[in-house]
Amino acid sequence: MIELEGVPELIDPVMVAAFEGWNDAGDAASTAVAHLDREWKGEVFAALDAEDYYDFQVNRPTVFIDGGVRKITWPTTRLSVVRIGGDKPRDLVLVRGIEPSMRWRSYCNEILGFAHELGVEMIVILGALLGDTPHTRPVPVSGVTSDADLARTMDLEETKYEGPTGIVGILQEACTHAGVPAVSLWAAVPHYVSQPPNPKATLALLNRLEDLIDLRIPLGELPEDARAWQVGVDQLAAEDSEVAEYVQSLEEARDTVELPEATGEAIAREFERYLRRRDGGPGPGHATDGGDTSGTYLRDSSSGRARPPRPPRAEPETQQGTDSAEGSDGAEGSAEE
Repeated sequence: MIELEGVPELIDPVMVAAFEGWNDAGDAASTAVAHLDREWKGEVFAALDAEDYYDFQVNRPTVFIDGGVRKITWPTTRLSVVRIGGDKPRDLVLVRGIEPSMRWRSYCNEILGFAHELGVEMIVILGALLGDTPHTRPVPVSGVTSDADLARTMDLEETKYEGPTGIVGILQEACTHAGVPAVSLWAAVPHYVSQPPNPKATLALLNRLEDLIDLRIPLGELPEDARAWQVGVDQLAAEDSEVAEYVQSLEEARDTVELPEATGEAIAREFERYLRRRDGGPGPGHATDGGDTSGTYLRDSSSGRARPPRPPRAEPETQQGTDSAEGSDGAEGSAEE
């Protein structure tokens, strides 16, 4: 059993996770979770033991000076909790780390152990992949799950992917075998401009997350950053005729595929998001001011904490490649799961 001293009973908690590395094109997914943590002022309450999961020759520790004292930051995965105020307060458990180098089953068991102890109702895993999608169009975000019932009730795709996978796919399957509802949201990042950051893809993931869990997420400067990013890429593309021609071909392919999909449902979803944004009240996604000390989350000591019981072993059979697909086209369909 995991003992989480200092963490109060949570309200309708949802766990949101993202991992740097293979599943994080343009750093879009990890930046999305970092944005949530920053906007809602999350406090770390636990961290996984880096010795168990990371090869330090692959993910090296960093040294820094703090007040004249030399310190080391080890690569790991940290968990924090944010309490969201409003008429219907709820909590998010944020998981952000680096894709582990080894012991993936044990790694997922630890995360699921925390989820069980905290009473998490659903796990949402964010990912980003490279795809044949133009930077000038809305970022495709696919929502996939291994749970047929969840796919039906939440209007998601039931994954059919076969191929190489990363920690997102392994955690998704571990959740399925443990009976924990789980959804993966995948943003497609243009492969010809893959270097981080990609605020447009981060913004798209947060918008889809907002729809999925019915929260209003404060976006801060992300919309402006996304516009500036697109203008910058436009300028770079304009300077190279071959790139400009290639982008035009992607635009034509994308527009041809998506023209029939300008459905009433998609329009209604955008209108609902607009209404949430227009509402100036606290709303379900507005952060509290921190005055309620009962919502303070303390760092959990890792010493003396036993490992959680393992869920049934998950034999992974899902996931992404940078250019493989499970959806309708080369961009949206690249969602592994």
